[in-house]
Amino acid sequence: QDKEKLEICKLNDPPSAETVKDMIKYARNVIEEFRRAKHYKYILCLTLTPLLELLEICELSLDKMGAVFEDSNVYMLHMMYQAMGVCLYVQDWEGALCYGQKIIRPYSKHYPSYSLNVASMWLKLGRLYMTLKNRTAGVKALKRAIAIMEVAHGKDHPYISEIKKELEDH
Repeated sequence: QDKEKLEICKLNDPPSAETVKDMIKYARNVIEEFRRAKHYKYILCLTLTPLLELLEICELSLDKMGAVFEDSNVYMLHMMYQAMGVCLYVQDWEGALCYGQKIIRPYSKHYPSYSLNVASMWLKLGRLYMTLKNRTAGVKALKRAIAIMEVAHGKDHPYISEIKKELEDH
């Protein structure tokens, strides 16, 4: 699956090996820069301005990497996941949902069928849909999360009961 995880944009004039190598180096550096900035900004108590700066790092790097990498590329997915996290923290539900929708299909390809990473993303999407009053999509996403979690944790796990109760309450 390495080829899928490092997928390059399908262009008429594909990027050179050197361009791809440089973009991988850039991606690794920006991920490290984001981690440092995130740590530093958490120490500063996370006011809105530093959070928006973190989101800007994500968006700028996604734009730059998107010229070479497909959205399913692990470097793109990493930055989308970080951007989603910032959106969730600042309660930008639409922004978080947009990133989550881009993430879920590649996650479902890259991870095993019953991966808790995939279940966690379905859970987040389900809750976002519910928050945004899209009950149909929310129920569908939460049921997908439950189906994976029942295999991974067992049908009697308290967390699954909690999600089922959440579904009943909506």
